Amino acid sequence: MSPAAEILVIVLSIVLAFFLILGIALLIYLIVLTRQIRRVTKSAENMVDNIELTVSRISKVISPIFIADIVSKFVKKFNSSKKKEE
Repeated sequence: MSPAAEILVIVLSIVLAFFLILGIALLIYLIVLTRQIRRVTKSAENMVDNIELTVSRISKVISPIFIADIVSKFVKKFNSSKKKEE
């Protein structure tokens, strides 16, 4: 084998080793990043579930209050019109 071919093999093996190490490092970083993304999405999902539960509870309370308010206004209006007739 000629000396030029030996130098070429050495250079190519060094470049291949460099890209192999770089690929492994990027793969590890990608795994860490996906774990962090999974944690963030779970946290956001829990927050949305909590907000949904809170809104559900508030709507259960507000709905009867709203209906009671409408009924009381109607009763007041009916009583005031009844007093005017007398």
